[in-house]
Amino acid sequence: MCTRVVGMWRRLAERLGVYRLYEYLLDREVRGGEIPRHVAFILDGNRRWARRRGFPPWMGHRFGAEKVDEVLDWCYDLGVVTVTLYVLSTENLERRSKEELENIFGILREKIDELASSEELHRRQVRVKFIGDIKRLPVDIQEKMRELEERTRSYNKRYLNIAVAYGGRHEILEAVRQIAVEVRSGRLSPEEIDEKLFAKYLYTGDEPHPEPDLVIRTSGEVRISNFLLWQIAYSELVFLDVYWPDFRRIDFLRAIRTYQSRQRRKGA
Repeated sequence: MCTRVVGMWRRLAERLGVYRLYEYLLDREVRGGEIPRHVAFILDGNRRWARRRGFPPWMGHRFGAEKVDEVLDWCYDLGVVTVTLYVLSTENLERRSKEELENIFGILREKIDELASSEELHRRQVRVKFIGDIKRLPVDIQEKMRELEERTRSYNKRYLNIAVAYGGRHEILEAVRQIAVEVRSGRLSPEEIDEKLFAKYLYTGDEPHPEPDLVIRTSGEVRISNFLLWQIAYSELVFLDVYWPDFRRIDFLRAIRTYQSRQRRKGA
């Protein structure tokens, strides 16, 4: 029995050694290429991850939230300037059970508090913005969001967009409404409206890199799910067959390598 255990641990150590070597080589390869300035993530597969382990669905969101901390470190260490996280959609608000939403809101409160007190966030000067129909969230969460945004408003080295109660169509409609008000008031003429001006009315309109270079979706699903519909017109899309809580640095580096291997023509 003892011999079997020793053998098992030896094989595990060998596999870990190979894994670390591969990660090291992959990291070197990726750092030699173009690093995307803006990476957006669709954090998918939390509930399926939990069900496979016999957990309630909200437990998947708990483990998924912890994964975010690692992923942000990977991104900023690699030199990514802007990260956008698709955390909760408008459809999620309408279709998820009350129990699951309450647990998600609890996790959201905790993570906002953690971000607010994070030394790394302030050391890296990360400006945090919450994008979406925020008024649909509990009032105390809205207040926490506004406080964190205000505390990081002056930062300009890194940008973190957290899409909560977000829908791409809603974002575009809101931009249209704002432009309509400007036109009606006489502050803007219809002839002035072009793509550049329109983009300024979107949630990401005041950022240096508003359009993601790369969008990564986990869980194996191959669709956009109403995410940044205007901004990702020319983004590179990578779909990974791994649930978000199981997302590894190797998966991240492979996605970056895939991005680097593509020739970006932006419609040309």
